[in-house]
Amino acid sequence: MSMQDPLSDMLTRLRNAQMAGKQTVDMPGSKLKVSVAEVLEQEGYIAGHRFDDSTGKTPASD
Repeated sequence: MSMQDPLSDMLTRLRNAQMAGKQTVDMPGSKLKVSVAEVLEQEGYIAGHRFDDSTGKTPASD
């Protein structure tokens, strides 16, 4: 099943992880998500992000 709104999924994962006290979040990656993560990091909303090419997932720190 394909995801209809990957950006809202990303933001929901970040919000849920923050509310649960998690330090990292793994999620399926895409160019859009990496770009948004870069902006969130620059603006201070997340501590950092990295894209893992081997798994295709984008971990982000809250």
